[in-house]
Amino acid sequence: MKAKQLVRVAVLMSLLTASLGLAAKQPVEGPMPVLHADAWLNSPPLGPADLRGKVVLVDFWTYTCINWRRTMPWLRAWAQKYKDQGLVVVGVHTPEFSFEKDLGNIRRAAQEQQVDYPIAVDSHFTIWNAFDNHYWPAVYLVDAQGRIRHHQFGEGDYDQLELVLQQLLAEAGHTAFDRATVPLDAKGAEVAADWKNLRTPETYLGSARAERSKDWALDGDWRQRTEAAVLSKAGGKITYRFHARDVHLVMGPGTRGTPVRFRVRIDGQPPAAAHGGDIDDTGLGTVDQPRMYQLIRQPGPITDRQLEIEFLDPGVALYSFTFG
Repeated sequence: MKAKQLVRVAVLMSLLTASLGLAAKQPVEGPMPVLHADAWLNSPPLGPADLRGKVVLVDFWTYTCINWRRTMPWLRAWAQKYKDQGLVVVGVHTPEFSFEKDLGNIRRAAQEQQVDYPIAVDSHFTIWNAFDNHYWPAVYLVDAQGRIRHHQFGEGDYDQLELVLQQLLAEAGHTAFDRATVPLDAKGAEVAADWKNLRTPETYLGSARAERSKDWALDGDWRQRTEAAVLSKAGGKITYRFHARDVHLVMGPGTRGTPVRFRVRIDGQPPAAAHGGDIDDTGLGTVDQPRMYQLIRQPGPITDRQLEIEFLDPGVALYSFTFG
């Protein structure tokens, strides 16, 4: 070999050795459990034989979770960038609310949110319990030998996650990838939260977990069910005092196929430029499916504000507020 070739080989071997050394520092947390799913979307069932020799990213999600929605730009980009380098991304959909067990709802949400990698439907928490998981979102990185080598709960630390992912791919002999972080195109509800101005936490409205009642109030003919507050007659309202850039509300029509119209006011006025993606600038919107609705995205400045939502039809079910 010529000197330049020897130098090039030496440099490549040095980079590979460094990557392998870093990967070796990731402790073995245990074997990856078998994915005993209730159903599979976007893929035939994936068993141990199908995943052998692959680096696997297991992502626990539920489609109404705003924290998961904000991780999607990275998951989508990693699945695309490393699909030919030995990576398999598997989204394990484990429901928070009862309506998220419905296969049609999951399939529709996956299409709308561009989740095109394999989805293991885990409506009975079988995979969740096998991993002893407790969070949405949660990511587990599994090496080519089927061992869990890293996990992360919640949002953030994407560069660290991608670095570990690259290390595990290199360990498996895949090195022909760009080591720069993936380009992102976050839009709508996927845009990162305005953390410095986010002071209002997630709030559940059903009787099982209702909380922070000093911050919100119902007006009208409401019934509090285990998971949701349900409106019996048109004209019911909910008000919420909050401090955040974004306001989201998980809600659905009480009867499938029967939409519910609503109107949003912020400090008593139409939201105008502060309207979210699911209402217009006059504050009007429609609940047509059980999902998360983005009601407010303020351009700033962010201060204490009062949100009022009036429902013009009966039957709506309100599950939880989230903020960003």
